[in-house]
Amino acid sequence: MTPARGARARKAPRTGTRAFAATWWGQAWVDALEASTLDAGRLSRGRTYTRKGMVGPVTAAPGLLRAEVEGSNPWPYDAAVHLRVLTDAQWNTLLDAIAAQAGRTAALLDGEMPADLVDDARTAAVPLLPEPSELDPECSCPDWGYPCKHAAALCYATAAHLDDDPFWLFTLRGRTKDAILTALRTRRQALTGTTSQTDDAPRSQGVPAGEAFASFSGAFSPPAPEPDEAASGEPEADPLPLTTAPPPGAPFTLDDLEAITRDTAQLARGLAAGHTASLTSTPLEDAVRLAASGVGEDRFHRLASATGLPALNFTRLVRARRHGGPAGVAVARAPLSPDPAAMAAARTALLDPDNADGVDPAARTVRLRVWRNRLTADNEGIQIRLGPDNRWHPYIREGHGTAAEWWPCAPATADPVAALVAARTAATAN
Repeated sequence: MTPARGARARKAPRTGTRAFAATWWGQAWVDALEASTLDAGRLSRGRTYTRKGMVGPVTAAPGLLRAEVEGSNPWPYDAAVHLRVLTDAQWNTLLDAIAAQAGRTAALLDGEMPADLVDDARTAAVPLLPEPSELDPECSCPDWGYPCKHAAALCYATAAHLDDDPFWLFTLRGRTKDAILTALRTRRQALTGTTSQTDDAPRSQGVPAGEAFASFSGAFSPPAPEPDEAASGEPEADPLPLTTAPPPGAPFTLDDLEAITRDTAQLARGLAAGHTASLTSTPLEDAVRLAASGVGEDRFHRLASATGLPALNFTRLVRARRHGGPAGVAVARAPLSPDPAAMAAARTALLDPDNADGVDPAARTVRLRVWRNRLTADNEGIQIRLGPDNRWHPYIREGHGTAAEWWPCAPATADPVAALVAARTAATAN
């Protein structure tokens, strides 16, 4: 992760809609944000929130920006912006372009983004600066705007950090500064036939663990999907049970400690295998994960209360986690911007009676309403949602009238037809 550096962070400007960035690449980020929506009102509120200092520390990780943003509630909202990471082939092309001119590395280390580098990368189909359609905002607030004012504020606040350090763009595209400099040294050594240990930047004694894991995940092929107990059906082995009870009057029990120990052991195993998602987990995501692991009723309610969410909303996220893992939580929290081709292919598969492949033909005869990543059969009260894991998450509508809400109802699957059948089965059972 790359946290905002408070010592170098500049205060947001007081006036002007295009004054949040002092560099051309920072302004390109702002332009991409403002071109991604026609909702000038939410952008205006986002600028106001940024100027008032309502955006907390911004963290950049491969494909993800995060910050807590203050709003109308007593607790801050968790805002995020997703950006597509580059493939290994695209990274090789980009690194070759940087290494082709020694001055480019020097400019980057001096805090400058070479314009000709961006142009050369774009010509080679490597998008370093974001396109408007690539910024995918997410927020825990109830506002369905895209982006909402909190996510917009995060984007405006990010512009100043991009001004300070152009390597933030590289981090968002999938690789940290250290990983890039290491790759450039390797290229230079291969060209010169040397094994020099000289570096373009001062040596340090180490790097933060989060950055090391992020660097690992960017420099090598991505690991297999993060293991999820609900999806695999194979529970993780428990660590040795604790035998020492908490002191009298402690606000936690022995069961609480054992639950945290199990969770910590599982996270450690995942990190050792290269799964870095937990490094950017928010307190809300941690609470949902713990609650989904099977804690007792008292602890469940304490976790829900600590998040500030209504109990019903927290319960929905926990159920989503159990059915779909971390991606299930993302699907439940906010609508996503899917690949249009994936949505079109799923809709075609669901409506094509000649492509049933042994699945209930009735699943093909549905009237579907399409919105963002959701395919909804309103007359049946069922819905499937495409997640960031490229799986389909089944939902059913529970309740009556205006009180009816969508709830996850079955494990996610890569097949949209199977997901629709699972939703229909759950609706019938309900």
